[in-house]
Amino acid sequence: MKKSNKYYTVTAALPYANGPIHIGHLSGVYFPADIFVRYLRRNEKNVIFICGSDEHGVPIAIQAKKEKKKPQEIVNKYHKMIKDCFIDFGIIFDNYSRTSSKIHYRISTSFFKKLHVKKKIFEKISNQYYDEKAKQFLADRYISGTCPNCQVLEAYGDQCENCGTSLNPEDLINPKSTLSGCIPILKKTKHWYFPLDKYQKFLEKWILTDHKKDWKINVYGQVKSWLDQGLQPRAITRDLNWGIPIPYSLMKERGKVLYVWFEAPIGYISSTIEWAKQKKVDWKLYWKYKKTKLIQFIGKDNIVFHCIIFPAILKAHNSGYILPDKVLANEFLHLENKKISTSKNWAVWGHEYLKDFPNQQDSLRYILIANMPEKKDNNFNWKDFQRRNNTELVSIFGNFVNRSLTLVKKYNNGIVPNPGIFSTREKKILDKIKNYPQYIGDLIESYKFKESLSCFMSLAKLGNKYLTEEEPWKKKEKKRVDTIIYISLQIVGMLAQLAEPFLPYTSEKLLNILRLKTVFWNQIKEKTLCPGHLLGDSKFLFEKITNESIEKQFKKLKKIQN
Repeated sequence: MKKSNKYYTVTAALPYANGPIHIGHLSGVYFPADIFVRYLRRNEKNVIFICGSDEHGVPIAIQAKKEKKKPQEIVNKYHKMIKDCFIDFGIIFDNYSRTSSKIHYRISTSFFKKLHVKKKIFEKISNQYYDEKAKQFLADRYISGTCPNCQVLEAYGDQCENCGTSLNPEDLINPKSTLSGCIPILKKTKHWYFPLDKYQKFLEKWILTDHKKDWKINVYGQVKSWLDQGLQPRAITRDLNWGIPIPYSLMKERGKVLYVWFEAPIGYISSTIEWAKQKKVDWKLYWKYKKTKLIQFIGKDNIVFHCIIFPAILKAHNSGYILPDKVLANEFLHLENKKISTSKNWAVWGHEYLKDFPNQQDSLRYILIANMPEKKDNNFNWKDFQRRNNTELVSIFGNFVNRSLTLVKKYNNGIVPNPGIFSTREKKILDKIKNYPQYIGDLIESYKFKESLSCFMSLAKLGNKYLTEEEPWKKKEKKRVDTIIYISLQIVGMLAQLAEPFLPYTSEKLLNILRLKTVFWNQIKEKTLCPGHLLGDSKFLFEKITNESIEKQFKKLKKIQN
């Protein structure tokens, strides 16, 4: 493949295959990534969109015990559920892989082997918590206790879900085993460690100097906090029976697997290699070509792993891998003013939403993008969902489109009319709408997705206001009616083209009605529908959300609380 300056590798955080996707995941990671990738594709950029299920680690093993199944059965179940959910919401990855695949085992093991050969890792015996009753070492989420930062009682050994602080099991106050509930003892065990401290200066220059001004404040701030504390060596193996096993020849011990946060980010690379083999292209163009931009969309709780551990591993591997140009993490989305919790089932699950609101994927996309927690935690509540759907999507966007199409059918047999003389106002409207692709594009390129959606909706509001005030149904002169309809249809055509990154199903539906094809972003003009163009049959773009359907959601949440 010929090299160009337009290569992008866009990755979305690998979702844990221990449960389905919820609105917090969609709003925080996957919808913003999807908007960005759709926009790049519309600009003819050479971009791949990479993701996959994260199928190792303690949460998988815990879920397997809870459901009384084998870990492989659990990941198979949720991998399919997650993948189907993404497809149903219009999030189409170039490759959606899984970390239990053979290619990922091979690539992640090769990373470990190379670091071992180059003596970039070392063995160390240390005391770790051990459950005498379960006869098992307690890695990460097999241990809980009081968070030393916020004092919440149920923090895990790797992270406090309440305050988001990354932890080590030894940091917990009053630790206990999540397997048996017993107080664990300290017992010696041997692991491989990655000397993260040796990459302190490299990370300080790369992040604190090179990216001080162009990274999101929340990402930069969290990374700086870690670097200010001073990095320490980190274990990259675990005592578990579920994971990628360490070759016996290297450790001379059984039951050791790669730490999930060592191997999971390598999943982006293995997924790309898997895709490249299928497409018969050179995967190195997307990971080792210096002009390629690596853009990573992640959750707030994954910042440390993507900005410190993963880049340090790539640096240590020393094989020419590019480093992230941007790492984008939103804050948390709450549900009805309470933090979303997978363990407590306090969430709106993507697959359940699709059952309760069939063919209304774009309604949820719209509300979650509009409520996206870009700079601070935000809240989703069902009443607001109903209000915004009914007043903004139905009454403004949908109503404007429907009225415009009804008028052209009534007054001109569904054919775009020849306009008469434009008023000063109409000249200004045509002049204004031609700038919308640039306005929205600049905002998307700046990762301001909420603002870009707001800008898009301002165009729908402009059209709605114009049509309401001009009242073509009251005009007696046909040429004047034709002009108003013509102007309205140009706005409708612009909306159809610009909606695609945000509302892909609506865009497709509207383009079909208009009998138009999607064009590249720089080809979108203010006059998208030419006089004489025959339009198709009109359909309602959005459905009203009823009080009954919202009440059903409240009953579901109340049942969870009880």
